[in-house]
Amino acid sequence: MSTEDKPFFDDPNAALREIAQNPAAYAHYLADFHRVVLDMQAKLEVLQHETRVHCRGTRVEGDKWKQAQLRSFPVEKSLNDVIKHLKKATSGLEKSAHKRHAHDEKVKEVRKNRKEKERLKARKNNPPLQAAPENSGQQGAQSLNMGYGGPTSIYNLDRRESA
Repeated sequence: MSTEDKPFFDDPNAALREIAQNPAAYAHYLADFHRVVLDMQAKLEVLQHETRVHCRGTRVEGDKWKQAQLRSFPVEKSLNDVIKHLKKATSGLEKSAHKRHAHDEKVKEVRKNRKEKERLKARKNNPPLQAAPENSGQQGAQSLNMGYGGPTSIYNLDRRESA
């Protein structure tokens, strides 16, 4: 049985394969996860606050100053760690969507650069013929830009103005 004969739902990774191939679908899919993680993070932050208030407010008879707070630290720390990891997950999801888009842009750029290099290489191997420069017939006239072939002294300037 070939893969074309199988129904779409037999392959659990087929939908994800399609999403991975399309950068817009990839970003949309990760945005859905991002919303869920942000929602979890917001609810856990409320839970963190309420837990902190309850645990620090629970006092036992005979407690000294800050003993209730010290007892609540392990509970607060575990919830703080979860929230910290969720924040890292949200930033990782955002970064992944941007990197996926940048990958497609780079692939397009590489294709364009390779075509340009091929064109330059072909032009280098087969340069176009250039016509010979025409003589203007003014052998005695000086050119406007004499460069290094010009006068070597200020006394040889003829009619040109000096600096």
